[in-house]
Amino acid sequence: MSILEKYNELKTNSDISREEVLPFYEEFLAALEDGSVKVVENTDGNWIVNTWVKEAILIGFKHGKLSEVNIGEWSFYDKDTLSYRYFNVSDNVRLVPGGSIIRSGAYVAGGTIIMPPSYINIGAYVDEGSMIDSHALVGSCARIGKNVHLSAASQIGGVLEPVGALPVIIENDVFIGGNCGIYEGTIIKKNAVIGTGVILNASTPVYDNVNGNFIRKEEGKTLVIPENAVVVAGSRPVSSGKGVAENIHLYCPVIIKYRDEKTGKSISLEDLLR
Repeated sequence: MSILEKYNELKTNSDISREEVLPFYEEFLAALEDGSVKVVENTDGNWIVNTWVKEAILIGFKHGKLSEVNIGEWSFYDKDTLSYRYFNVSDNVRLVPGGSIIRSGAYVAGGTIIMPPSYINIGAYVDEGSMIDSHALVGSCARIGKNVHLSAASQIGGVLEPVGALPVIIENDVFIGGNCGIYEGTIIKKNAVIGTGVILNASTPVYDNVNGNFIRKEEGKTLVIPENAVVVAGSRPVSSGKGVAENIHLYCPVIIKYRDEKTGKSISLEDLLR
């Protein structure tokens, strides 16, 4: 019986006990960790949420009990269904000492570098060759593609509820600069570069200075940053109210150009560290 079939069987039982849930949940977390079960998948170029996976993750919060977790001399307190991942050298994950945590139920591919301290939450998917730099967060269910550089102190938002909502998706070969924040299901298409300090969310209009138009979240969809876009922090003047006279500006990221060979060279120095 597949994981999905087991979940559907559990879901039909409204009186299910913790003892019945725990064996399923252990198997479910293992499937998330080996990548055989994913929160989001790309189908014909579109990112689709597997809502049942989010629902199954939430079972662990419902049926878990607060317990003490010991890591060396340190004690922490969390649901006993939500521990942290262990790695072996054979996993080929470079997990540098200094306080990083990868929660159980997160997928981290071989060739990934994780600098301390950083945090990867349950349901997240980090593909091969990516770097998660110091003080970075990969939120629950977020998707990080291949060869992504997530620079220091950047935050990739996650989402468990509502279960149908897309998490943030960073596609392959994207560079995220330091102190960035990507939230509310924003999709960064492949090869894009997000400059230092840029904040993107569902309500943020982005001005495309190359094509002369604003990129906004469409109704029922999410904000999508185009392939190869180079996005930097910017501003736009307010169009109404007393702020007009005071020349007040609102935050507005700007696509200053689209990635070219020169852009690629300027961010390729990280390859020397691999």
